[in-house]
Amino acid sequence: MLKPIVDVAIAILIHRGKILVGWREEQQHQGGKHEFPGGKVEQGETPEEACRREIYEEVGIGLKDWHQFDYIHHEYDDIIVNLHLFHSYVPDELLNLIHQPWAWYTREQLLHLNFPKANKDIIKRLYWPHLIKISNTLSMVESSEALLYWRIENEAEQQYIEQLTALDEGQRSSLIINVDIWWQLSPELQKQIKTVHLKQSQLMNLHKGDLTVGVRYIAACHDAVSLKQAQQIGCDAVFISPVKSTTTHPEAVALGWERFSDLAQNSQIPVFALGGVHPDDLATAQQHGAYGLAGIRNF
Repeated sequence: MLKPIVDVAIAILIHRGKILVGWREEQQHQGGKHEFPGGKVEQGETPEEACRREIYEEVGIGLKDWHQFDYIHHEYDDIIVNLHLFHSYVPDELLNLIHQPWAWYTREQLLHLNFPKANKDIIKRLYWPHLIKISNTLSMVESSEALLYWRIENEAEQQYIEQLTALDEGQRSSLIINVDIWWQLSPELQKQIKTVHLKQSQLMNLHKGDLTVGVRYIAACHDAVSLKQAQQIGCDAVFISPVKSTTTHPEAVALGWERFSDLAQNSQIPVFALGGVHPDDLATAQQHGAYGLAGIRNF
């Protein structure tokens, strides 16, 4: 017997780094579990139209600026669901309009909530570790939650493809590589690299809709203009640098924690402080609006 197929529009609503989550009633499919807002795509609707409608009906707010987040096909024992995911940022002035019992959760808290199995990959993408290592060698890559931004320098294409192929899938999923390198990989390798890096120059040449759906992007930002651009095109996180003077970029003027704070606290997406920082600076960075830290020599 053929299983019914249901198309569902799901919204990842973000406010100051937190995510809006609700609870499914017991009588619903996959009841008694946490859920992101959304619902079935009705006949004649596009998934984005369904998402807008459901958020207005369920959550109580109208949002016009949406980004495609992902598409997930998942087969349960009794039904097949196609999840069409979008994300949007909720401004301060709409917070009081949100219906109960929707509530805001940190990205760490999402790991401990009881979501349906189809949401597993969504949670993985939304969660970031608080420390990101940067290196031009793969010797530091781990098969764990730790992320390594592999900053490739002077490598021939065949060399870095061979190095990536030698890793296992878990190690590849822990890597961040620049978008120019990512585009040169096979589709199979591209799928296993979960996070793609954008230099500020690359970021500023992109427009909304240019990012590949289903890929997590982290962009390098050095000022308010680039930070705004990262949010407008739908990036998942940013590096803001340099916080302090560094030996690797001695010509760059350090922001300092005060200027860093001005930038970070206006960001809706996770901000990683980069440049002259040490893992011991995490508490200080978070006091100034950072989600986490990234570094080279000190990490």
